[in-house]
Parts: sequence; C-alpha cells; structure tokens
Amino acid sequence: MAIGGVLFDIDGVLVTSWQPIEGAARTLQVLADNQIARSYLTNTTTRTRTQIAELLTEAGMSVSPDEVITAAALTADYVRDRYPGARCFLVNSGQIAEDMPGIDIVYSSQYSGPGAPEAPDVVLLGGAGPEYSHLTLSWVYDWMAQGVPVVAMHRSMSWTTTDGLRIDTGMYLHGMEECSGRKATAVGKPAPEGFLSAAGRLGVDTDEMYMVGDDLNNDVLAGQVVGMTGVLVRTGKFRQDTLDRWAADEFAMQPSHVIDSVADLPELLGL
Repeated sequence: MAIGGVLFDIDGVLVTSWQPIEGAARTLQVLADNQIARSYLTNTTTRTRTQIAELLTEAGMSVSPDEVITAAALTADYVRDRYPGARCFLVNSGQIAEDMPGIDIVYSSQYSGPGAPEAPDVVLLGGAGPEYSHLTLSWVYDWMAQGVPVVAMHRSMSWTTTDGLRIDTGMYLHGMEECSGRKATAVGKPAPEGFLSAAGRLGVDTDEMYMVGDDLNNDVLAGQVVGMTGVLVRTGKFRQDTLDRWAADEFAMQPSHVIDSVADLPELLGL
C-alpha cells in the first residue's frame, strides 16, 4: 500500500521514561528523508504538547508541538462541544491547562478547604499519579453516582517506566463505573477521534497510514478499526502472553504486523 503517513504512540515506542529507545531517532530520520509525514498520538497527560516535543527533541528526535496530539487537547475539544462554559474539576498528574484553552479548570490539587468541594459541572480525569488519592477519588465517585458527567482523557490501564509498570486511570475508572452504574466518556485512545484527527492533520486517508504502538488494543487494533495498518512493537508495555492469548481467538482482529522495535520500521516499510 502507499505510505501516506505514520502515526506513532510515544511512551514505550519512542521513549521509556523519556529516554530514547534504541533506533527511534534513526527511524524518524529515515521517514523524514523519504518525505513521509509523521504525527504522534499520546495518552500522556503529565506534559503539554510543547513539553513533549521538547523532550523528544532532547532525546534526538526532531518533533514540533503541532505534530503532537494529546488526550488533553482532544478532551478540550470534546468539552467545548458538549459542555460549553462548564466548570471542570480536573484530577491529573501534571499541569496541562495550556493544551485546554477556553476550559474552566480547577485542579484537584488546588483544593484545600474543609469538606468536599462544591460539585462541578463536569469531572475530568487525566493520568493517574499521587493526585488520585482516596479522598479525591471518593469525591469523584460521589459526584459520578449523583449524575455529574465524568470525562476521562483515556482508559489506559498502565504505562511503563524504567522502574516497571505503573497503573493508570482505567484501573480506577472501571471500579467506579461498576459501583455507580454510570459510564464515563473516554476521549483519548482507543476512541477513534485521535486517529482521525491525526489523519486529517496530515491530509492523508486512513488506509494510507500506519499506526505504530506498544499497546495491542489502545494503539494497534484501534488504529486498524478506522482503516490504518497496525504495527505492534515488542517494547514498552508489550507482553507476549497478551499477544498469545489474543492470537488464540480465531474470531479476534489481529495486528497487521508485529516487529521487535521501532528500529525495524524502515525495513517493514521497504525504506
């Protein structure tokens, strides 16, 4: 197929704890040399688009902020469309208001009053971290049970660091949904909006794009659902037993390609 563009997940594909994965910089340079468009779709919510681009550039990969699509930016679009003017209570590890212009945000970490805060119009859940305390999650659950809309930037269950796996928002969200009987809306991967936004930004049809990720469901299969060719890398959060269990289901969609790392992408693309 024609190579119209390549969409990359970042964490676990290009970097781990912002340290470059071997061969990542060379792969991006090969794509640039062949004038193949690139975009970066991430559920990372600890950094803004500008900060992410700077960290990748420091790691030897020339990336500009406008090439990065974050879950926070997608969530801001969603809130402006569905809940214009809403007061939003944000639980997130990282200051990301720069990527959410026009959204009325109160960070959970800013609240220091006695008792629970006044119920917001919307609860926003970003990436998990110390901010996901027992008390804060209790407030969120109470509001959710009362019918306050909860918008999650993603449903990721974990991410990988140089010190091992860390659990993420999806772990908490699943329990709150089960107990409250209410569903949150998730905007980031694996929802289709980010993949379609990336294709639109590049001006490329989805069937001419490759999606490269370390998460079978959130990255690769989600990209394939919208027509992209999925490439699963055996780095980051990749686990062989997960792939083996998935492959054993004859009715399940399978990844288009599996490679050892992003360093092998140029060969796969015939570059």
